[in-house]
Amino acid sequence: MSADRNGGWGRISLRVIALGYLAVLLLVPVGLVFYRTFENGLAAFFESITTPAAIHALFLTLEVALICVPLNAAFGVIAALALVRGRFPGRRLLDVLIDLPFAVSPIVIGLSLLLLYGRTGWFGPWLTEHGIQIIFSVPGIVLATLFVSLPFVVREVAPVLQEIGDEQEQAAATLGAGAWPTFWRVTLPAIRWGLAYGIVLSTARAIGEFGAVSVVSGKIAGETETLTLLVEKRFQNFDLAGAYAASALLALIALTTLFAMSLIGDRRSES
Repeated sequence: MSADRNGGWGRISLRVIALGYLAVLLLVPVGLVFYRTFENGLAAFFESITTPAAIHALFLTLEVALICVPLNAAFGVIAALALVRGRFPGRRLLDVLIDLPFAVSPIVIGLSLLLLYGRTGWFGPWLTEHGIQIIFSVPGIVLATLFVSLPFVVREVAPVLQEIGDEQEQAAATLGAGAWPTFWRVTLPAIRWGLAYGIVLSTARAIGEFGAVSVVSGKIAGETETLTLLVEKRFQNFDLAGAYAASALLALIALTTLFAMSLIGDRRSES
């Protein structure tokens, strides 16, 4: 009886410690951002997020995400199929390279793009000669965001492909179905929740990216300033109310993403 009681207190203590740790790291800072944002009322919040700079930053952030996420989703499915179903030279190298964005600092990624596509970079003179600008423009932001959000779809879809096996695909091929109909009617329905989860993670990463984008964007107001860069700019200019408002907008997007992840996770467990 005493052992059971001690074990119960131990479990409760662990839960309290875990919840306290999460509260200190996550709930308190996020709650403080929302408090600072709305302490002057909703009117001040809407005024801060409806300035031309804020609207442009929001639309640019969403535009970059809308470009990067579908590209990474398509690449993720193809790469996952290659890794799980394929047998080819360099397969292990591809597997390692996909995880490179997890291991390399985003600042290093931005610097690498700068050294490649900058005015004095490897391809800079050729790009300048042909009137193509990548660094300090939207294409540079897209490239940086593509790189940092690359692995998520692959890492969510590949385990699903391993779990379902290829028996149904082989059966479809035996019945005369081609590769494309087999993918649409057999493979894609089987991996849909893993793909959706990876897309949500990739979207969250694309919207919240700061480090690589800060290097390649040039932080040009009204042109290459994303929402995360706007937060930094307002904070450095001592516009704390504006910085909190932009941060709250990012937090709302993050909470929406978290809610979508939770729904998809429940669907995955049910299926």
